[in-house]
Amino acid sequence: MNYRSHAWVLVLAAGDGARLASLTTNQDGRAVPKQFCSLNGGDSLLQASLRRARQIVPRHRICAIVARNHEHYWRPTLRSLPEANVIVQPRNRGTANGLLLGVLRILERDPLARITFLPADHHVLDERILTRAIRAAAALIGCDREGALKTRLLLVGMSPEAPDPELGYIVQGAPLGAGIHHVTRFIEKPAEAVARSLIAHGAVWNSFILSAHGTAVVACIRGRYPYIVDNMIRALRLDAMQGTCALEDFYEHLPEIDFSRSIAQGAESALCVYTSPPCGWTDLGTPRRVGAALHRLWISQRHRPFLAASHAPAFLNLAAQYSLLGGATAETGDS
Repeated sequence: MNYRSHAWVLVLAAGDGARLASLTTNQDGRAVPKQFCSLNGGDSLLQASLRRARQIVPRHRICAIVARNHEHYWRPTLRSLPEANVIVQPRNRGTANGLLLGVLRILERDPLARITFLPADHHVLDERILTRAIRAAAALIGCDREGALKTRLLLVGMSPEAPDPELGYIVQGAPLGAGIHHVTRFIEKPAEAVARSLIAHGAVWNSFILSAHGTAVVACIRGRYPYIVDNMIRALRLDAMQGTCALEDFYEHLPEIDFSRSIAQGAESALCVYTSPPCGWTDLGTPRRVGAALHRLWISQRHRPFLAASHAPAFLNLAAQYSLLGGATAETGDS
């Protein structure tokens, strides 16, 4: 069987980007979610993620999870996807609930789906290196003939390029073969000295890019929040069979749950990690990280051309905002 059969990508694009609001607030006083912004002109981060996804699976198996209140932003950006592939949450309730809804929707269409999850707020200098690593991880899930990865979630870790106290770290355990390691533990935002020690002992950055069988993702979330999984499945069935608003009502009282903090931590035995070579990867979680990414990008573009904008320009240019504010917000961290 071709490992590409049943392969899907789910782009995670429902976040509000509250920690970056000091940079993403436009002239109307509205904070534009960062996935709809560009880093330095041209395509938005979401468009870059869609382009990355097209290197992994065909367009008809790319889905995006979005929030209804962001429709003004995602509608023009996602018009290239089939309508059924745009999965709309009634509201953003954290990454775990977004993952769950997206996976359940995909499993309705393909019960054997193997899904790669791509956050829509990443920037990378060398797309080829990152894409090769993501494709390798997806292939390992698809070619797992002995079933060792059938119930595991395979994270793509990033080779650290410097000790960064604003990122999460994955402490690797014993090797599983094919470049995969057990996950021993997660450490979120350590002090710089601790980060330096972690790197010296082989820890990698947690990118929150992962590949897994859809059923394994559901089982992992069910292990911590069974009532949420069961009630979301029930709501989707009611809406499909009776045309109700059960999912809308369910989301009204759904707690916000972060996947890394509330699901992955404590479920290390269900996870493993495959490490990407250095590729200039970063997430853009804080103004400080945006400033660091821009510094590296401006240096690299002395030798690299700018990418042309696509059919749907980004709603905000983070570089312009950063320059407008004189970089002052970068000194305030998560403000």
